Amino acid sequence: MTDTHKKILFKYYSDLLEDTVVETMWAEIIDLEKGYYKLDNIPFFGPLIATDDIFYAEYDEDEQRLVYKKTIETSGNSILQVIILEKGFDKEIIREKLKEVNCESEGMNETLFAVEVIREVDYSVVKSILNEYVELSIIDFGEPCLSEKHRADLMKN
Repeated sequence: MTDTHKKILFKYYSDLLEDTVVETMWAEIIDLEKGYYKLDNIPFFGPLIATDDIFYAEYDEDEQRLVYKKTIETSGNSILQVIILEKGFDKEIIREKLKEVNCESEGMNETLFAVEVIREVDYSVVKSILNEYVELSIIDFGEPCLSEKHRADLMKN
């Protein structure tokens, strides 16, 4: 994986944790000389970047590694954060439902997971699935990185 990919450090403020977060994620090398990479991970804590976005990173002497600087091109994908509020609720139930509408997710722990909504997916469908669980007080969710395309999906309905 390391011939085509690099681990990149992301440092940002997380609204979820109300703190500055450091997260390392894999990215595909697009242009090594220019420092362009394509995100190949689902971010957990909500930086303003989604999977397949192309971004610029440069080597940081203090960190001794490549550090994200700015997004160059957005993919149209979105990232959501879902937190389980109901004690003992199996998050896999919701992850399965999301998978059925073509949304991959990555679990962080028993109560938190991040969801990738790819550009092609109608976001209003995803949001209605999540809202069912919100109304039952089972979950809450955030939209740290909602693409223009997915914002438009909500306007249509």
